[in-house]
Amino acid sequence: MTPAPVLIDAHHHLWDLDQRPQPWLDDPTVVTIRRTFTPDDLRTTATHPIAGRRLHGTVVVQCMPDVPETEDLLALAEQEPLIEAVVGWADLTSPAIGETLDQLLAGPGGAYLRSLRHLVQGETDPGWLQRPDVERGLAAARDRGLCYDVLVRSHQFDQAIRLAERFPDLPQVLNHAGKPDIARRELADWRRQVQRLAAHPHVVCKVSGLITEADHDNWTTADIRPVWDILLTAFGPDRLMFGSDWPVANLAGGWNRWAAAVDELLTDCAEHEIHAILADTATAFYRLPAPEEGDVAADGATHTI
Repeated sequence: MTPAPVLIDAHHHLWDLDQRPQPWLDDPTVVTIRRTFTPDDLRTTATHPIAGRRLHGTVVVQCMPDVPETEDLLALAEQEPLIEAVVGWADLTSPAIGETLDQLLAGPGGAYLRSLRHLVQGETDPGWLQRPDVERGLAAARDRGLCYDVLVRSHQFDQAIRLAERFPDLPQVLNHAGKPDIARRELADWRRQVQRLAAHPHVVCKVSGLITEADHDNWTTADIRPVWDILLTAFGPDRLMFGSDWPVANLAGGWNRWAAAVDELLTDCAEHEIHAILADTATAFYRLPAPEEGDVAADGATHTI
């Protein structure tokens, strides 16, 4: 049986403001996304095909440093066919991190928890990921078969590289390609750091969150292409995965505009490379269910989190 040519969105968010506040949305520059976003919103929004593929499954990612939010996302994944995995949050610095993870994994939807993430981009400690209590927490995640989503800004790459060196047995994925400064076209230092990180084969990368690092109103595919080419050379297609960063992507054009750009960027790629970027890398990293022939698609910058 031949696998269906599906599309996996490896990075998006959901929030219900009636159920759980999102204080980061108080920033006046994100007023256009200050509302509730549900799986149905994503399903009706994500309609543009990429390389002829339509959205099949997704990985939903935490926004808040809050265990109850992760519990909500896991419970939702258990009920929502579109969601195939959850990237959650737990306090890596807590002495009780092991017990917390065990409770999450044993709770409703716990089987969907595949990775953890912390907003390291907001930490001022230049060695936060190397703190002994954080490393203890990362080891607890690794020992339970979880991965780690690395969210750093370009000036924090040293932490990500040391993490890769110190935890070669913890699968890691760089979120939003490390947030290159596309708007100002300052990519030289980011390129060097990406190349250093990509030298570690257990680290993969999400091609996500790029349009919000570009000029929100005026970006074009040509602005994204230099970053795309660097990532393809550094990681190779087998270590890249597509992500939308929806609904944050709405700040810079939305799901469909980003999908159209990726469709254009993939023009020169071979079919096996396209399959890796749009499905295989995410499926392997997050241990998603393998699609089967006849599966039906789901529709039958600064602020990237």
